[in-house]
Amino acid sequence: MRVWVGMDDTDSRKGMCTTYLAKVLMERLEESGCRVIGLPRLIRLNPNVPFKTRGNGAVSFLIECEDVGEVVDVANETVLEMAELDDENTDPGVVFVNAENDELMNVLYKFSERVIRDIVSVDEALFIVGKYLIPHLKYKRGRGLIGALASVGAECSEYTLELLAYRKPERFGTKRVYDRDSFFLADLLTYPQTFDTVDWGNDVVVCVPNSPDPVLFGIRGDSLEAVFRAFEVVRCEEIDRYQIFMTNQATDMHLIREDEVFQLFEGRSYVLGGTVIEEPFEIEGGHVFFTIETRFGDVRCAAFEPTKQFRNVIRKLRKGDRVTVYGAYKDETINLEKISIDEVARIFVEVNPACPVCGRRMESEGKGKGFRCRKCKTRAKEKVRLEVERDLEPGMYEVPPCARRHLSKPLIREGREGSHPFR
Repeated sequence: MRVWVGMDDTDSRKGMCTTYLAKVLMERLEESGCRVIGLPRLIRLNPNVPFKTRGNGAVSFLIECEDVGEVVDVANETVLEMAELDDENTDPGVVFVNAENDELMNVLYKFSERVIRDIVSVDEALFIVGKYLIPHLKYKRGRGLIGALASVGAECSEYTLELLAYRKPERFGTKRVYDRDSFFLADLLTYPQTFDTVDWGNDVVVCVPNSPDPVLFGIRGDSLEAVFRAFEVVRCEEIDRYQIFMTNQATDMHLIREDEVFQLFEGRSYVLGGTVIEEPFEIEGGHVFFTIETRFGDVRCAAFEPTKQFRNVIRKLRKGDRVTVYGAYKDETINLEKISIDEVARIFVEVNPACPVCGRRMESEGKGKGFRCRKCKTRAKEKVRLEVERDLEPGMYEVPPCARRHLSKPLIREGREGSHPFR
C-alpha cells in the first residue's frame, strides 16, 4: 500500500532540523524494505504563527510498504532518538495517511490551505486524526500534527526545488566552514534558474544558515539541473548526506488577496491596494513607516531595518501615491515583503516667478504687491506653479535576498526580465 508520512516540530532553536530527521527516517524505512516514491516535500506554513519553529517547515514523503505498523515503529524510534524533545517548545507530530483515501486527501488539501495562510489549532488537527482514524504519533502537546497533516495535504500547483546538504554529526553546533566566493560563483553560473543563494547588494551568502542545526547549506531553484550545477561549484566542509526537496518556497502561497476577505486579521499575510495618506517617517533603529488608505480603512505599513536598501524606495513615497503592498499583518501593521508602485502622484509647489530677462528668481515686494527682479526691474503679479520631479518609477520592488521570507516569491520568478537586481 501507499502511505504518506508527514512530520513537523522536531527541532528547536538549539538544534536539529525536521528535514534532516525525515532524511534519516527515509533511509531507515528503505533499509526495512519500504520504497520511497518521488521527492519528499518541504512545505512552509504560515510564517506568522507565534509558536512556529525556525523556518516553520513541515515535511512529507510517499512510501510503498506492506505493514504500516512497522513504519510507525521505525518513525517512533527515530523521533525519540533525534528530536529536540527536551525543549519545552518542541512538540512533534507524525502522521501516516493512506494515499488512496481520496475523501481524506481532499479534507487534508483544504486543511493545508488554511495552515499555510491562517492560524490553526492543534484541536482541529486532532479532530481530523480522530474522525478518520489516522495512525499517528503525538509527543507532548502534539502541535507538530498541524504541520504534519498540512504537509501531506498540500497540493503545490506551483513549486520550487531545494537541495539541502547536511553536516557530519560531529560538527553539529560548530562554525560552518565554506568558501564564500564559490557560492557567489555558483550564483553567477546558474541564476536565475537558482535564486537566493547569495545577496550581491549586501555581500552576504544567504543559503548558509547561522543556526546550530544539521543543515550546511541549501540551494534553491526552478531547475534540477541548475541546482545540481550550483551544488557541484560550491566548496565547503565535508558533506554527510544531501536531499532534494520539492517545496512551496518562493511561491507566495501564504498571501491572501484583499478581494478574498471582508476584514484583516492579525497573523495573516495580505496583498492590499491603497493610497498613501501619511508620508514615510523613520524611527530609531532605521525602521520606516507610512500609512495607506484601503478598503479596510487606514493601514500602517513598515519596512524594517533588515530590509536594507528596500527602505530607500519606501522613503520616496508621497501622499497620493497609489501602491499595492505585500506582507504579514502584525500589530496592525503590514510588514512589507514587496511593494508595487502603481501610480506616482504629481506634486506641485508654488515659487517666485523667474525673470524673463536674466532668469533669476524675482523677489516679493510685499503682501499683495507682486514680484520684481532687483537687477532687471521686470515685474510679475503672482507666484508660478511648478511640478516637482519625482525620483520614483512605477513598478515592483522587493526586499533583498538576505531579508526574504521562505514563502515570498522573488520578482525574477514572476517572469520579470532584466539583469540581476542585486548586482
